Amino acid sequence: MSSGRVAVLSSRQLAAVDIRKLPRIGETQAKHLKKLGIQTLFDLLYYLPRRYEDRRITPSLSALNSGDLATVRGIITGVEEHSLRSNLTLQRVFLECGSLEVAAIWFNQGFLKKVLRPGSILTVTGKVKKNLFGFEITVSDYEVGNPRFPVHTARIVPVYSITEDLSQRAFRRLMFDCLRSFVRRVRDSLPLELKEVYDLPSLPEALFQVHFPRSFESLEKARERLSFEELFLFQSGLLMLQEEVRNEGVSRIPVTDLPHRFLDSLPFSLTSAQLQVLREIERDLASPRKMYRLLQGDVGCGKTVVALYALFYTVAAGYQGAFMAPTEVLAEQHYLSLQRYAKPLGVSVGLLTGSLSRKEREEQLKKLRAGEIDIAVGTHALLQEDVVFHNLGLVVIDEQHRFGVRQRDLLLQKSATADVLVMTATPIPRSLTLTVYGDLDLSVIKEMPPGRKEVKTYFLPSEQKARVYQFLRKELQAGRQVYVVCPLIEESEKLEVEAAVRRAEELKAEFPEYQVGLLHGKMRIEEKERVMEAFRNGEVQILVSTSVIEVGIDVPNASVMVIEGAERFGLAQLHQLRGRVGRGASQSYCILVGNPQTDEARQRIKVLLKYSDGFKIAEEDLRLRGPGELLGTRQHGFSDFRVVDIFRDACLLPKTREAALKFREKLSKELLDEIDFRFPELKNGIKC
Repeated sequence: MSSGRVAVLSSRQLAAVDIRKLPRIGETQAKHLKKLGIQTLFDLLYYLPRRYEDRRITPSLSALNSGDLATVRGIITGVEEHSLRSNLTLQRVFLECGSLEVAAIWFNQGFLKKVLRPGSILTVTGKVKKNLFGFEITVSDYEVGNPRFPVHTARIVPVYSITEDLSQRAFRRLMFDCLRSFVRRVRDSLPLELKEVYDLPSLPEALFQVHFPRSFESLEKARERLSFEELFLFQSGLLMLQEEVRNEGVSRIPVTDLPHRFLDSLPFSLTSAQLQVLREIERDLASPRKMYRLLQGDVGCGKTVVALYALFYTVAAGYQGAFMAPTEVLAEQHYLSLQRYAKPLGVSVGLLTGSLSRKEREEQLKKLRAGEIDIAVGTHALLQEDVVFHNLGLVVIDEQHRFGVRQRDLLLQKSATADVLVMTATPIPRSLTLTVYGDLDLSVIKEMPPGRKEVKTYFLPSEQKARVYQFLRKELQAGRQVYVVCPLIEESEKLEVEAAVRRAEELKAEFPEYQVGLLHGKMRIEEKERVMEAFRNGEVQILVSTSVIEVGIDVPNASVMVIEGAERFGLAQLHQLRGRVGRGASQSYCILVGNPQTDEARQRIKVLLKYSDGFKIAEEDLRLRGPGELLGTRQHGFSDFRVVDIFRDACLLPKTREAALKFREKLSKELLDEIDFRFPELKNGIKC
């Protein structure tokens, strides 16, 4: 990069500058930086510190306690070296700091004798200790001379996440030099008016201050500017996407009374929260703008019924519906559940999963093309090219966070005008909802059906199985039914099934007077339906299962959920399983059985014992695992964020949304390019 007139560089141009082209970065250092994900100048500038240390000069040592961190600057009056034992030397440097004399101590740093000479100025940071002779500092970092721009001491110092191949000093110096050379050349794309309205510093200033802040106030201001910019760009991109997507809709008005006949056939009344969401969905479906709605709610709040209503509404308007689930097990359960309501109403439902035989699959595809199937339920199999709908009007997607967004959009390609309802039974904290699902309107069902009691949750170690049996016997004698879920064995479904079969045999021997049913993923769909129907009718009192009963079974008389090997399940899955009970008037119980070996596993169990609110559990899950893992790393737009922290920056969401709406007509070519570069998936029409 030549001197002379300085050209400003956009983010895209910064990303085109290979790190190896920068001064003093050789091949070896470039390899170490690559391990940190740093390959370009853009990567380096946006590689933010993980924390900061206040190493500003300590005004007075006398107020400090032993072990406190201190920074002092003084003139070197003497240098000593002592050999304490084999392979251990001590270097002691005496500093005159005004009226105080301070001894700075290093271990095994023999080269310092050549660097530190009497009469030189030295700044040291380290833990302070007071003794009979004055103050002693065990040095953690130092700087020789009196630099105009200190890097390692006498300031607030950045600390980075680095590999063992790089030292903090080397990386910090590299970052400082890079910022001094290039930060003024970074293009600031935000309009001046926007920066003035929201009191934001310039981008070059923010980048420098976020790495090497003058004060904690300037650090906060810099961080806010960078987070604001990312969220503003993201929200602006979402607004453009919404306009593009929603203008392609079709107004769907029922021509039969099918939706009302479905509601009349339900053996229960809907809650006011469910009715409110039905009205929102009806309004969307009737509108010529495309529906793009997220239906969020806790386990057992009745989301599936709302989704079924939307599907029947679409069929009544003369269109087909698609119901997509992330696994075959869930797809089958939704199919069986839907069939129970659809058959009496004369609605045809088809199932499309990977395990169908070729003949079964071809038959389903033929019916789908001809419009003989009103609602298709399936997995990723619905995405395949040969799946052609006669007239697709609504796509319902269950458990969206378990899909890649590309898969979701492949389904939408089956019809340019199809309305979309995304359902999640894993409640997502609002801050995440706005960033991850910012392109969707939000409906939340927070109200539980009347008469529901909170499920009491307990934990017992595996060796106390006898106590569990004792409790189950008591509930069974009271006429209740129970679920026993066997440990999740991710490595092998075969082993998981074998464990469930053994468990069923053990329970048959333990409870010979009761009927024991078995449910697992290897059974044919007709067998599963027979077992579930027998459990629903009360012919089976104990249902042993693998985790296939996560959703879909609603048995009000089932009062106990035993989850064995509880530590093997994720928090969301445990909460889902617990949601299978507590659906009747009796008090229900969830018994977690296991031997958690890790802190995280113990923490998960504690969270489940403490909370019953799915939103609270989701927030705790986020804290334990982080948003990327909770929602599927790299599947969502927010995984492209370099600065934004979901918890810390939630307060900026309303502001950035407001700014995006205000400036939507004033987006410059540079800003549009910035959105395209930072969030490419938005431009590709992939909803983040």
